[in-house]
Amino acid sequence: MSDNDGKKTLGLRGGARPGNVKQSFSHGRTKNVVVETKRKRVVVPKPGAGKPGGGATPSGDPSRRPAGISDAEMARRMKALQAAKAREAEEAAAREAAEKAREEERARRRAEQEAKEREQREAEERAKAKAEEEERKRKEAEDAAKRAAATPASEEPKTARAPASKPAPAATPRKQDREREQRGRGKGRDDNRRSGKLTLGQATGGEGNRQRSMASMKRKQERARQKAMGGPVEREKVIRDVQLPEAIVVSELANRMAERVADVVKSLMNMGMMVTQNQTIDADTAELIIEEFGHKVTRVSDSDVEDVIKEVEDSDDDLQPRPPVITIMGHVDHGKTSLLDAIRDARVVAGEAGGITQHIGAYQVKTDGGTTLTFLDTPGHAAFTSMRSRGAQVTDIVVLVVAADDAVMPQTIEAINHAKAAGVPMIVAINKVDKPDANPDKVRTDLLQHEVIVEKMSGEVQDVEVSAITGQGLDELLEAIALQAEILELKANPDRAAQGAVIEAQLDVGRGPVATVLVQTGTLRQGDIFVVGEQYGKVRALINDKGERVKEAGPSVPVEVLGLNGTPEAGDVLNVTETEAQAREIAEYREQAAKDKRAAAGAATTLEQLMQKAKEDENVTELPILMKADVQGSAEAIVQAMEKIGNDEVRVRVLHSGVGAITETDVGLAEASGAPIFGFNVRANASARNTANQKGVEIRYYSVIYDLVDDVKAAASGLLSAEIREKFIGYAEIREVFKVTGVGKVAGCLVTEGVARRSAGVRLLRDNVVIHEGTLKTLKRFKDEVAEVQSGQECGMAFENYDDIRAGDVIEIFEREEVTRTLD
Repeated sequence: MSDNDGKKTLGLRGGARPGNVKQSFSHGRTKNVVVETKRKRVVVPKPGAGKPGGGATPSGDPSRRPAGISDAEMARRMKALQAAKAREAEEAAAREAAEKAREEERARRRAEQEAKEREQREAEERAKAKAEEEERKRKEAEDAAKRAAATPASEEPKTARAPASKPAPAATPRKQDREREQRGRGKGRDDNRRSGKLTLGQATGGEGNRQRSMASMKRKQERARQKAMGGPVEREKVIRDVQLPEAIVVSELANRMAERVADVVKSLMNMGMMVTQNQTIDADTAELIIEEFGHKVTRVSDSDVEDVIKEVEDSDDDLQPRPPVITIMGHVDHGKTSLLDAIRDARVVAGEAGGITQHIGAYQVKTDGGTTLTFLDTPGHAAFTSMRSRGAQVTDIVVLVVAADDAVMPQTIEAINHAKAAGVPMIVAINKVDKPDANPDKVRTDLLQHEVIVEKMSGEVQDVEVSAITGQGLDELLEAIALQAEILELKANPDRAAQGAVIEAQLDVGRGPVATVLVQTGTLRQGDIFVVGEQYGKVRALINDKGERVKEAGPSVPVEVLGLNGTPEAGDVLNVTETEAQAREIAEYREQAAKDKRAAAGAATTLEQLMQKAKEDENVTELPILMKADVQGSAEAIVQAMEKIGNDEVRVRVLHSGVGAITETDVGLAEASGAPIFGFNVRANASARNTANQKGVEIRYYSVIYDLVDDVKAAASGLLSAEIREKFIGYAEIREVFKVTGVGKVAGCLVTEGVARRSAGVRLLRDNVVIHEGTLKTLKRFKDEVAEVQSGQECGMAFENYDDIRAGDVIEIFEREEVTRTLD
């Protein structure tokens, strides 16, 4: 399309169709409509261009319509044009509405600013009026005091001195008041004229930039009142209850007593303590100061920050039934996880390394009868004692799994003790009854030795014969659990701040610190602020045992909690707080307390202890290691197992343990300390692997705790010094001593017992006392050098670097052998 003279183009905004719609003007009349698309440019005739009146229909004059445009296309283009115009009108209306809203917002802000300035002016005026009123009262009090002092002086002269000359007539008090008032009024006018606007500092009696405090103003008024009354007046002492922590700064102590800091410092100096207001004093000294000033002492401790976590006593009306928490316990490889798999119709054991459970699993199962049960699966290895203990502490019912073909084992006994210590009821599940060599009666008999009497032995403990493989007895086991839960009448209040126990914790690469929490009371919701052990956080997400996100978790519900600032310890208690500041304060206090406790446990407080500790460390060889695990419970169990390895000569020292992947920082620490790195179900990232290869740091990976403990024990055994054993092989008696040129003294001996060897060690005995120990320089039989001489034969012996031999001495011949030692 060619440009015409005087043609202007206006863009039409909007349009759902891609492209721009423009309207062309020529000599003041609308000529054509131009529709620009991404691919082509089409000329659309103006509506009504075919008629003089401008009322042409879409099927207008064909002569004025561009070639190749049908009526339908023409109608479509006209509709597009009209839609574009309508959108432009809507946008214009929206812009006007937005502009109007912005104008209203500006007007509102101006009104708020004016109101704020008005309030500030009114406050300044009130302060000024108050200051003027106080100044007026003070002047009146001073005038009254002066009049009271002048009146008796004029009536009763204090001295009998005769006046040297006639005194001038004294002005009357009323005249003096008028003159003083005029002078004050004139001085005030001059000051006001010079100072300009009255400030808040001037109103409160401040000098320069310094403002007088309210206490200073009160003291000034008190002094004026005492002066007006003609003498000092003792004000009433205010007795305060002063909260006293374990240590307090002097200035803070004065502030809590509402006393002057100078007075407190002076009192401390009188006690012989040269301190300043910024120094800290102990609680006993502060208590003496408080009692000296007449106040009462209320001792508090730093642990009072935890008082915000209140133990709420729930009323019976608020309690509601909750699902029971059942812990599966027993010896390793007795089928605990397999039994739980059969109950929940899953295959968790297939994912465990070595076929043994090494984590605490938390699951919820719904029975056919509609009852919801929460199960905890604990590991059975000896290293996981603390994990089993945690499982027993948070549970309601313990299911003790005992294999019918293996009977009671050490970890079975330990599980029984945990259940008794926790005071929870027990149900015995005799597993593997489908095996040919199963003997359930032997299990019941063995349990009698540990004071566990089952029902079939006329006891009170329920016992059920089950098989995780065939499913035998599973329904009976669930019925026994439901019956026991019904007897317990378990209830909790869901309408309160949540409290729960951390079953397991780990550091996930994508999600950060994750804690598996069993909610015990209350309801944990997304967005709650909580503190757990030395960590705190805000619930970012809750994930149930099926991997689904949930909004809240009630009592007896296990969930994974995301949103912690660090990995908590397994077994820590989770408490919901009102504010993040409270949670942070509690976590910081707990962290500092734990740090102080660790420092106190490993620190030597006296010089003798320090010397003793250094001496003990000299005699002990350490095997340093670094350990990283997948979850906190496994890390804790491995560290405990490492501490048990060693004796008086060798011990294993865990330099660092944690959860998560092996990082480059761990490799740097291992290189600096010369320690290997053990990864339990975790791997090193790429940068850590490259750094370890460059620096020669050994990284070992394990998935079964047996292998890890055995390898560390073998490595520690290699640090033990070999045991030297002596084996006596013969005795020889010296019959005569000869002097041989170039050799020295040679003993003519008779081998009385055993054999004498050239390579063996010898001791020279005189009157059954050892006077020399060494080696032989020569061993001869007649004139020949021989390797050994048998019993009953004569020989010649010469000692290496020793000549004090006599006839009648006895030579003891022995051999040393090294025996490799191992750690039991």
